[in-house]
Amino acid sequence: MTSTSAPTPATPSRSRRIIAISFVVIAAIVVAFFIFASLYTDWLWFAQLGFESVLLTQWVARVVMFVIGFVAMAVPVWLSITLAYRLRPVYVRLSSQLDRYQEVVEPLRRLATWGIPVFFGFFAGFAASAGWETTALWINGVQTSVTDPQFNLDTGFYLFALPFYSSVLGFASATILISLLVTAAVTYLYGSVRVGQRELRISKAARIQVAILAGIYLLLQAASLFLDRYKTLTEAGSRITGPGYTGVNAVIPGLAILSVVAAIVAILFFVTAAIGRWRYPLIATALLIVSSLVVGVGYPWVLNTVQVQPNQLALERDYYQRNIDSTKEAFGIDGLEKTNYDAVTDAEAGQLRADAETTASIRIMDPAIINPTVSQLQQYRAYYQFSSPLDVDRYEIDGESQDTIVSVRDLNMNALDSAASWQNTTLVYTHGYGMVVAKGNERTTDGDPVFIESGIPASGFLSSDDFEPRVYFGESSPTYSIVGGSDSTEPIELDYPSGADGSSETKTTFTGDGGPSVGNVFNRLLYALKFQSEQILFSDYVNEDSQILYDRDPIDRVQKVAPYLTLDSDPYPSVVDGRIVWIVDGYTTSDAYPYSTAQSLSQAIADTNNTAPTYQLDDINYIRNSVKATVDAYDGSVTLYAWDEEDPVLETWQKVYPSTVKPISEMSGELMSHVRYPTDLFKVQRAMLGQYHVDDAQSFYQSDNRWVTPNDPQSDQLLQPPYYLTMRMPGQESPTYSMFTSFIPEASGTNSRNVLMGYLAVDSDAGSEDGVVGEDYGKLRMLEIDADTTVPGPGQVQNTFNSDTAISSQINILKQGQSDVINGNLLTLPVGGGFLYVQPVFVQASSGTQLPQLQKVLVAFGNEVAFEDTLNDALDALFGGDSGANAGDEEVAPDDGTTDGSGGGTDTTDGTDSTGGGTDEIVVPATEYEAALEEARQAMVDRNTALQSSDWTAYGEADARLTDAINTLLELDGSQ
Repeated sequence: MTSTSAPTPATPSRSRRIIAISFVVIAAIVVAFFIFASLYTDWLWFAQLGFESVLLTQWVARVVMFVIGFVAMAVPVWLSITLAYRLRPVYVRLSSQLDRYQEVVEPLRRLATWGIPVFFGFFAGFAASAGWETTALWINGVQTSVTDPQFNLDTGFYLFALPFYSSVLGFASATILISLLVTAAVTYLYGSVRVGQRELRISKAARIQVAILAGIYLLLQAASLFLDRYKTLTEAGSRITGPGYTGVNAVIPGLAILSVVAAIVAILFFVTAAIGRWRYPLIATALLIVSSLVVGVGYPWVLNTVQVQPNQLALERDYYQRNIDSTKEAFGIDGLEKTNYDAVTDAEAGQLRADAETTASIRIMDPAIINPTVSQLQQYRAYYQFSSPLDVDRYEIDGESQDTIVSVRDLNMNALDSAASWQNTTLVYTHGYGMVVAKGNERTTDGDPVFIESGIPASGFLSSDDFEPRVYFGESSPTYSIVGGSDSTEPIELDYPSGADGSSETKTTFTGDGGPSVGNVFNRLLYALKFQSEQILFSDYVNEDSQILYDRDPIDRVQKVAPYLTLDSDPYPSVVDGRIVWIVDGYTTSDAYPYSTAQSLSQAIADTNNTAPTYQLDDINYIRNSVKATVDAYDGSVTLYAWDEEDPVLETWQKVYPSTVKPISEMSGELMSHVRYPTDLFKVQRAMLGQYHVDDAQSFYQSDNRWVTPNDPQSDQLLQPPYYLTMRMPGQESPTYSMFTSFIPEASGTNSRNVLMGYLAVDSDAGSEDGVVGEDYGKLRMLEIDADTTVPGPGQVQNTFNSDTAISSQINILKQGQSDVINGNLLTLPVGGGFLYVQPVFVQASSGTQLPQLQKVLVAFGNEVAFEDTLNDALDALFGGDSGANAGDEEVAPDDGTTDGSGGGTDTTDGTDSTGGGTDEIVVPATEYEAALEEARQAMVDRNTALQSSDWTAYGEADARLTDAINTLLELDGSQ
């Protein structure tokens, strides 16, 4: 018999190991280089802007907190595993099952001893790193000089310290709990803890370790329960945020009692570690659980049911008042100036004489509607576009403040289509050009905007030798552009589509400092990796003077350099010192202000002009407009100004990021004249004032006077947006640039009344003095409508407009000839001792080129309505033939003919068309149109009357008259 030995396994060749290791090393180098490329390009971006300290602060803080979190978790877990193993009993009889477990675990024991702590340490490190801002706010927190009404602690404790203490206790509790679990596993696996024959045996070492860990855990819970007393001041209850009578007299004392009990139980566990008796801490733990049910749940329920609910107002009045006062303070509405307004509803001749300055500034151009018209008249090329909706601003012209509608002419890269090569999208089409400014209160003869700054090249009241019209940084700028070059380099950037000597375009080269340099191969390689574009590396057009511009949206730029700010959703462009700048409002927010009711930020600012955005911190109970930021549209430079220098949250962040925010004293007077009260803040405040416009607890409790913002009459599912106007509120000495909104009663079940209850205005003019904010800026003024007077709300007025037969007949005539009628924004104005409603009516083609043009204006006062060609005529018709005041369109003699809404642009106020031509137009006498319109209107009324009474003879006769009238209108229109 022969036997053959088993073949010896072949060992891996040395070359294979070398190749495998090489691949791993190369992969690690590639990954590390990509990470380095991302970090270094971030550094270049921040350094170019001069905000490298922001990025450095974040990096250092994240690394430090990661190390702290890693060590704080890994060391206790490692120590627990090591002690449990080393203090195991050496001679102990184990069950066969445990023997098998040990055989499996033992080869991996050393790896597990280090691997498990490292695993949990990484998770803890990343969690601590992500929450570094909480630690930073605690370290740098300032005093607010305002104390809470319950514990008399400075509110800075709740804003900065309490969140940190809570996170530390949560982290420590998680660490001890994990340590306790791994200790239990190791002690059981190695026989320190044995379970069998209905008894539990535990070694002395294991008993000490487990008891100490349990005691520490309970001490942490005792501290957490103690802190929970303070957290009750920011927790929402059934009626208010913060503790009421039950919370103050049952919940808070109960938490204190439970905290003491938990501490006593912890001490008993420490005693057990010394003397070895488990009975006392286990019984105490059971008592703690029972106490938490009795003291934490049972007693508050009994007190609330038996004592509070039958006497709610008497017992909770003081706590309601706390909530009212704190909420008003936290949202900046405590300085609201309220005025009872006994509104009149009868319109009489001369009634608007005292409001002549206001009526002259009423905006009839709706920035949400006229974008297509502005684009048609001012876009010039498909690769340009304007914002939608357009923005609003004001400028001083000839010593008078003029409300305007504004927008920059930005790029639209989607329109390049087949021309969208890398060279075109990166090197040629690099910037928008110019800004259009139109008067908000005027119109041309055809119903188009009256531009006071327009054209390519730019021309108008803003243009001068030092005006810089180029927009390299805008809301629609390309993802990245490469610009710049030496004086000897031939320009390749398209500046604008016209040129000298018949040239079709003008080229330019960027000369500012707008982005990191890509003049060397190394930086080009990094950005080629960042943007996944090898052309950056190989293009001959990239030279030693080239810069790369990216992150160009003004909101993105401000957010990166000031990550602690919540930014307003409506940045707007202004021309300041000859340069176009974007003005961005920044807010500091918190959800930890004591006794203040929380408000969803996204819900508060959502309306027809703005869909609900997503915020990292959405439910807030504190907000301040702490920072005004500017972004230069040419070079992208960002400047932050400390607008609210008394805001404690901003003070704290300025200590975290020192030297990044300039004092308000450095803001120029020209910039000051363009900043305004921010839209989103006003929306949040009006949301809170719907309930918190009352001052006393009884009114608040009864909830018999709760208001809401009305829905937009043109979209009944979304709120009506507020609007800026230069207007004089009742009680003001002169008109002021302000923002306005209205209130109607909150719907109760099926009972919904669309009547005006309140009218809110905020002074939005900051003045024009260097570094000095106007005295009344931010002043909130509320008109409370007298309950004895019924003033129609916006929805009711819109319904009146839509149902009025005379108006409907004229609207139907406007729709003839394939045209659509669009209702503009419905403005509510407190003039003439009552409320005037103004709504512009636009007409555009149903298809093809659609240019909304202002053709009519609806006005209402009380129950009276008027519908005329101009606002001036409408006001005169509404107020007995002479309103006593003139509107901004008083000089316009509009064309009374119907329109197809497809074009025009002829402005007979200066005898030239809007494009600069000088063609005269033939104007049909207004009397002929008026007669034809009146005949058509009456025929429609007669036809509808005949239809309702089934008088078909009369119906046919009226229909024939309507046809004749329409034909007459068409003939008159064709004669032009």
